[in-house]
Amino acid sequence: MTFSGEEVKQAVGDGLLSFPVTDFDSDGHFDEASYRRRLEWFVSHEISAVFVAGGTGEFFNLTLDEYRRIVKAAVEVVDGKLPVIASAGLSIGSARAFAQAAEEAGADGLLLMPPYLTECPQDGLVEYARQVCAATSLSIIYYNRGNGVLQADAVQRLATACPNLVGLKDGKGDMQLLNKIVKTVGDRLVYVGGVPTAEIYAEAYLSIGVNTYSSAVFNFVPEMAVTFYKELRKGNSEVVRQLTNEFFIPFVDLRDRKAGYAVSLVKAGADLIGRPAGAVRAPLTMPTSEERQQLETLVGIANNV
Repeated sequence: MTFSGEEVKQAVGDGLLSFPVTDFDSDGHFDEASYRRRLEWFVSHEISAVFVAGGTGEFFNLTLDEYRRIVKAAVEVVDGKLPVIASAGLSIGSARAFAQAAEEAGADGLLLMPPYLTECPQDGLVEYARQVCAATSLSIIYYNRGNGVLQADAVQRLATACPNLVGLKDGKGDMQLLNKIVKTVGDRLVYVGGVPTAEIYAEAYLSIGVNTYSSAVFNFVPEMAVTFYKELRKGNSEVVRQLTNEFFIPFVDLRDRKAGYAVSLVKAGADLIGRPAGAVRAPLTMPTSEERQQLETLVGIANNV
């Protein structure tokens, strides 16, 4: 099954979004068998879309050949149950190549990452995204983060120029900017929370009409992640407060100890629950044994919710 742009928009706009880590073996090579088992486990839970080879999936560390295998495996395992969204980015040429590979593999959409390295003017970012959108029939979600942050008027121009642009994912956590974008562009796009450990922003997101977010911790505490999302949507502030205080704030404190831990801790967590995905690739590094023990304590707390 291939999901239409409107169906992708609906799926991404309401429900918990999952971002699986990418499995590597002991030699650092992509482990397809392990990855397929992970995806089977993912789709057995209550999620609304699967984002593969994203930030948590180390898109920035993958070759194009690995990417092709990852997206193909995801499409086959998910088997039309949910939309499969892959990533693209770096340069216009690279993004087009990733988009073509994703399209050939049967993906339903793309998360467009920021350009590589350089500082970017607003009109240049709009043109970068416009050219990538024009190069594919896939539904596109623009990732507003890093050196690729678009202001509200630029998002409006991009939405007008690109019919297959269906959403914007916030990776900055600037609620003033995001609120301006939501109010300016309206329901032409769907909006997704996407800062690292997005649950810590979840109440603020919801207050301005951003109903969902990407959950990286779903990789190792899926039941708690789903519970948090459900109780948030119900307006159960007591449970949201409890989980935020007992799990998410300590997790964020641990995450902030070292750059890249938003991914590294997730891989460590997957290992702790018996679903190892190997180590992160350089330039990221894995947590220390002490940090791993602290994470194990948090996993215990999450599993006792």
